[in-house]
Amino acid sequence: MDIDIYNHIRSGGAAYFEQQRGLIAVWGKEAVPFLDGMITNDMKTLEDGQQMLAAFPNAQGRLLAVVRVQRQGERFLIETEEATREKVHQNLFRFTYAGDFFVEDLTEAFRFANVFNRSVDLPDGSIAFHGRGGETLAIPKDSWTAHASSFEAAGAMAIPEDVFEVLRIESGVLRYGVDMDDTTIVPELGLDGLISYNKGCYIGQEIIARIHFRGHVAKQLTGLIISEPGAIATGSDLTSPDGKNAGRITSATFSPKLEKHIALAFVRYDFLGEGKDLKITERSATVKALPFID
Repeated sequence: MDIDIYNHIRSGGAAYFEQQRGLIAVWGKEAVPFLDGMITNDMKTLEDGQQMLAAFPNAQGRLLAVVRVQRQGERFLIETEEATREKVHQNLFRFTYAGDFFVEDLTEAFRFANVFNRSVDLPDGSIAFHGRGGETLAIPKDSWTAHASSFEAAGAMAIPEDVFEVLRIESGVLRYGVDMDDTTIVPELGLDGLISYNKGCYIGQEIIARIHFRGHVAKQLTGLIISEPGAIATGSDLTSPDGKNAGRITSATFSPKLEKHIALAFVRYDFLGEGKDLKITERSATVKALPFID
């Protein structure tokens, strides 16, 4: 790993990581009730120029995608991972003949980057989504080269993939197909602001609400700090001090800033408390709420 680039970012320097993402637009007179019936958050409360986190569940309350939704007037822009782009688009598009709303995949018109400590203005037509781990920018393709040049001229560094993976885990950013998939029940993600429990019905709502009003999920994604040195394998099982099954590692890395190995993991409810001690084979781990580094 290029420790100089890592230290540049963690000391406040600008940097960017170009990556594939998905961007889908929904608009029309019935766009709000349509989206409200598809995702976990409340579109009726989203004001112009604001954004919110949401999830697309299936009828069993299991995860199809995590998205960020931004409102631009009467248009809603839905940003998601490349791994879930087609799933989101098809899930929306198949209903377009059922009401007064429209769906368009805008992905091919943009290039995407995750940006830390941005120091330059964005070109016209760009869209910024905020969250853990900096900003995700959607920049029109015909503006990308000039913008990247101005960004680098202002001191921004391009982030290698291995450095970005460390930053991702430190920031508690989950990846579909790695930390979550279509077997994950949406509340297990433990993401604040992901679910509205006050809105009307939506696909999967009954199961998600039942879990919430029952009191808690069986397991939840959280962080772990490993006490002893040495790499941790993804997929490793967690146990409690008395040998009970306590969960499973999904992503792991070494954090130079914390000087510890850290991991994202599904941890069973009984062992979720901040500071709880767990075991990975013979090594000790402590439960840590996400993000590790804000």
